Amino acid sequence: MMVEINGTVADGFETVREEFAAFVGGEQADYEGQLCVFQDGRRVVDLWAGDRDALYAVYSSTKGAAHLVVALLVQDGILELDREVAYYWPEFAAAGKSAVTLRELISHRAGLIGPDSAYTGAELSDDRALAERLAAQRPFWRPGTAFGYHALVIGALTGEVVFRATGSTLQEVYEERVRAPYGLDFFLGLPEELEGRFRSVQPMLPTPVQQAELDAALTGPDSLGSISFNQRGPEPGSLEEFANLRAVRAAGQASAGGIASARGLAGMYAAAISEVDGRAPLLKPDTIAEVGQIHSVGRDLIIRDHGAFGLGFQATADKYPFLGAGSFGHSGAAGSQAFADPRAGLTYGYTRRRFAYPGGAAPENERLAYVVHRAARAV
Repeated sequence: MMVEINGTVADGFETVREEFAAFVGGEQADYEGQLCVFQDGRRVVDLWAGDRDALYAVYSSTKGAAHLVVALLVQDGILELDREVAYYWPEFAAAGKSAVTLRELISHRAGLIGPDSAYTGAELSDDRALAERLAAQRPFWRPGTAFGYHALVIGALTGEVVFRATGSTLQEVYEERVRAPYGLDFFLGLPEELEGRFRSVQPMLPTPVQQAELDAALTGPDSLGSISFNQRGPEPGSLEEFANLRAVRAAGQASAGGIASARGLAGMYAAAISEVDGRAPLLKPDTIAEVGQIHSVGRDLIIRDHGAFGLGFQATADKYPFLGAGSFGHSGAAGSQAFADPRAGLTYGYTRRRFAYPGGAAPENERLAYVVHRAARAV
């Protein structure tokens, strides 16, 4: 059975529809996904296979929303990047962390990838409870000397700084300043009345060869990778189960608990860099340049491979070299991808329901983003 493609593209973006259809045609018959693109604040691509109004778990693409909040507060002068985290959050100074700056923290250089013992699902859904545990934790490397992906805790760490500085949770600031004003389908805390739009995550279906590769990449229970991804308990939870928990979706855990459509992902980045519906961009040019500037690049101690981060965001042009310098965004475990290319005035959002191999941004994003970028530069 062929998967039906729906939606629209603006003049000049017809090749994007063709590429999306070609990819979907090679997928399983139950494929569900969405692709959305804005250029200069105008939606130019809106395609989907499945339900137009579906909302999906976007995992670490959530980190883009969390760090947009931080960028806004830095821009306002409420937060200072080179001030010690302990200035805002005194308990954080314990165990040799007194000199760690906010800049180091959000560029994954603090070494605070998780607590010494595994955390429960309830703790993982509660950013403030997780932050309380992490405040007493000794870093796993000397802060500032290396970087490693703080996969499930960076939002809790960031969020506690936001809370101490403003008296509001990161989720509350995001709702008030970003999501609600633009009516974005990108939630850090999915309202119960919208649960009917959520499509539960489907597990990865690796081939035997792919499964062998996944098994070969497994790490020991006390390794940095296992600590960062909370894989040390007697029954470590799967990422699929994590997003399918109502408690996680309701809390909007700021590292990986966001729920969105592709329109919501692309729309958030459009609001960040472009005029949208008569509203000025959320971020000023100097702030856009700051968050997109590479702060951590090289071998990621957690991923054990090459990585590049700006301030809380992934340096997206490092992964997709056809993008403009200073592009920033974040991918998510099931395959989502979202980014802004400020030089092209381009923003991109992609969601899918079934986990893609091997995790992180689904492989199809590279070709889709390339065709999108080529079309945008040609119109």
